[in-house]
Amino acid sequence: MADYGWAGPPVPGVSGEVLPELDLPGPGRQRRWTVLLRLLLLVPQYVVLFLLGIAGFVAMVVGWFAALLLGRLPQPIAAFLSGFLVYQTRVYAYGMLLVDRYPPFAFTAPEHPVQVELHPGELNRLAVLFRIVLLIPGAVVSGLVTSGFYAVSILIWLVTLVLGRMPEPVFGATAATARYAMRFSAYVTMLTAAYPKGLFGDDSRLMPQSRSATRPLLLSGGAKLLVAVFLVLGLVSGAFSGTGTSGGSDSGTVNASAR
Repeated sequence: MADYGWAGPPVPGVSGEVLPELDLPGPGRQRRWTVLLRLLLLVPQYVVLFLLGIAGFVAMVVGWFAALLLGRLPQPIAAFLSGFLVYQTRVYAYGMLLVDRYPPFAFTAPEHPVQVELHPGELNRLAVLFRIVLLIPGAVVSGLVTSGFYAVSILIWLVTLVLGRMPEPVFGATAATARYAMRFSAYVTMLTAAYPKGLFGDDSRLMPQSRSATRPLLLSGGAKLLVAVFLVLGLVSGAFSGTGTSGGSDSGTVNASAR
């Protein structure tokens, strides 16, 4: 089962309170032509992700009912959702310029530089029942930091295109954003009972041995500052979106009254 990027099927009696891990290589050289055409190259991947996402939603709904009864995800559902999450993470990592290697159209890719480790296990039935409510704080954080990243993504793209690589602080902040989004998705799909955390990196004293550039994820001061900037920009963009929606509603009301 290791080929799926996770430790194995959910086993009764085994706790699912293990945070998913993201393994990425450090910020290396990238081919400028792939950076230039990154969005175009991703079109087929996004089509596949959309189709798989439909099946993933159905599997998640079925898995929710099963988890309420069993206290864990059934193995076939866990296998599909795990594979989908790993594949999705590879596509997003490529789109966020974290790696230059094109993601294969497969759940299994042990040779790819982006790897995800999941440990599905026992789930708290009460936490499963109230999953939607429990998701709200994580959804807010994930939404803000992701929106903030995309707000400055054009600048990140230009810097990477000019330099041929992503600067270390930018890489760290981007990796932290991608890792938190992955952990949030794993919690949404009940692949872990551990609530997403570690947006500002890991404590080096608790995780002294490094396995990859993102495991543990040790952010520099500049990278932490950039994560904070992502959050602020996400908040600002959300506020402006709300204002625009409100303004649009007011305009619609005025026009309707005039008619």
